[in-house]
Amino acid sequence: MFRLWKWYQNCLTFHPVKTQVISSAILWGTGDIAAQYVTHSAAKTHLQTSQDAEKEFKINWKRVGITSMFGFGFVGPVGHMWYEGLDRFIRLRLQLRPKSAKFVGAKLAMDGLIFGPLDLIVFFSYMGFANGKDASEVKEDLKRDVFPAFMLTGTVWPIIQVANFRYVPVRYQLLYVNLFCLLDSAFLSWFEQQNDAPWKQWFTSFNPFNEK
Repeated sequence: MFRLWKWYQNCLTFHPVKTQVISSAILWGTGDIAAQYVTHSAAKTHLQTSQDAEKEFKINWKRVGITSMFGFGFVGPVGHMWYEGLDRFIRLRLQLRPKSAKFVGAKLAMDGLIFGPLDLIVFFSYMGFANGKDASEVKEDLKRDVFPAFMLTGTVWPIIQVANFRYVPVRYQLLYVNLFCLLDSAFLSWFEQQNDAPWKQWFTSFNPFNEK
């Protein structure tokens, strides 16, 4: 494990963006496999016929590839630039002392209000188009999914990011986030597969951006 960590550090030193991109792709793909398994297991408990209940779990590799490409094409490169740029902006432009409460609070606010919603919008848009939906269908997916996902992830990510911004060096912050993204990608993939679940509609009823 120590050798693996040293190897990762070496890759991050000499190939930072490439390392972040590849690790993001692997973790997001793994998260999607977990989401597929959770969805399959949950569905089995609601199946009526024994024949359906005995269906084996089969990985949808196309979906895994699509989700991995989101990590590869967006989370890896954009996340790398975001955390590096966010740290420089707050240190140099806002001139806040690193690790201070104001420093962490400013990072937390900007990450939650800028990168968080952007990440969700890009994810659901990309997944929609990648699965063959047209623009109007993707728009409906965004109206249905973004607000509930933002509310649910917003209860967890601030806690994770406080520790990240307070204790983790900037060069490792995306790795830290990506480790939790293993769970986040599983959650978002599972969330996206729920379509028009009743609990989504309940959240959507509180969405202030819904058209009346």
